[in-house]
Amino acid sequence: MRYLIFIFFIVIGFHFLPVQGVCQNFKEKLDFTLPAPQDEIHKNYLGLLNDEDFSLGQIKADIVIIEIFSMYCPICQREAANVNTLFDLIQKNESPVKIKLIGIGAGNSSFEVEFFKKKYTIEFPLFSDSDFAIHKKIGTVRTPHFFGLALQGNGKFRVFYSKSGDISDPEIFLETLLKVSKSGQ
Repeated sequence: MRYLIFIFFIVIGFHFLPVQGVCQNFKEKLDFTLPAPQDEIHKNYLGLLNDEDFSLGQIKADIVIIEIFSMYCPICQREAANVNTLFDLIQKNESPVKIKLIGIGAGNSSFEVEFFKKKYTIEFPLFSDSDFAIHKKIGTVRTPHFFGLALQGNGKFRVFYSKSGDISDPEIFLETLLKVSKSGQ
């Protein structure tokens, strides 16, 4: 019995330990810029004032959720409806916490990103990472992969969430992100 309890605590410990270390390491890896969206609606959504490249810390929000996706990923395709529901929940969010959602297409050209956007009726900003530069920088995570960033002002942020796989239930996923984002403040 003691052996089973010991194994249980080791498994649970390994399940939670990497998340903190991974999140700390991702802060430097998420230091990249993206081109300002061409679409004025997306530019306004992100709170960008000009057409220059921007860093994640410049987005006007308290929390930024990033989905790393690929149009060729069957899980990303299957999860598109859930991510759209997540976006709708964020738009209807009445809490004072401002949340923004963006997607980055790992290895996807602008054409592929646009195709994915139209096919799955995605309304939030999507960005191309055709040469895998961002994907390599963040450690070639599996798709879909979700990051949660708490913005701290002056272009700084804290990574509080990093996980590959589906979100399953968008309401529970959003509640989890909101809870986890507060735990590290």
